Amino acid sequence: MELYLKITYLNDFIFCPLSIYYHQLYGDLAERLYYNDAQLDGKAAHEAIDNQNYSTHKKILQGIDVYSDEYKLCGKIDIFDIEKGLLTERKKHIEKIYDGYLFQLYAQCLCLREIGYTVNEIRFYSSDDNKVYKVDLPENNPEMFEKFKKTNEDMQHFDVDSYVPTSEEKCKHCIYNDFCDRPLCPKAYNGGF
Repeated sequence: MELYLKITYLNDFIFCPLSIYYHQLYGDLAERLYYNDAQLDGKAAHEAIDNQNYSTHKKILQGIDVYSDEYKLCGKIDIFDIEKGLLTERKKHIEKIYDGYLFQLYAQCLCLREIGYTVNEIRFYSSDDNKVYKVDLPENNPEMFEKFKKTNEDMQHFDVDSYVPTSEEKCKHCIYNDFCDRPLCPKAYNGGF
């Protein structure tokens, strides 16, 4: 049986590969212990999609499972307008479009295409301020598409035992910081930067 990783792991992997491990270790138990308020707000904002209450229109797919054999990824899409070929990823609040966000949207697009849908346009929607952020399709941004493929490849072959965190700033803001057994910043333990 082949292993498919969750699309959401792409964002987590970029932040810190160990966060995927810790999320799996702690699962959905006691989320309040390690989720911060922003993450809980974001999860609540997705409820309409997850419960498929966003739209009743038959040409709007919402919260459906998708997968890609080519990239060994699986997950759910937020909203896909079949007639327009428009894929929308909803976020509670967008200050910046991070690579992880973009890679998740690329993965959703590629999964939809692989299962037979035509995707013409991809975008983000920020519900807090009602803003839409259009982004290029993967094939129209070759540099980012290659970066997506490299990140996915690295994630698929990640070795947890050999990983050493390199960003003290990320470690300080990690929701799993209190549970992690890795040093905050290895460079600090090796005589400084």
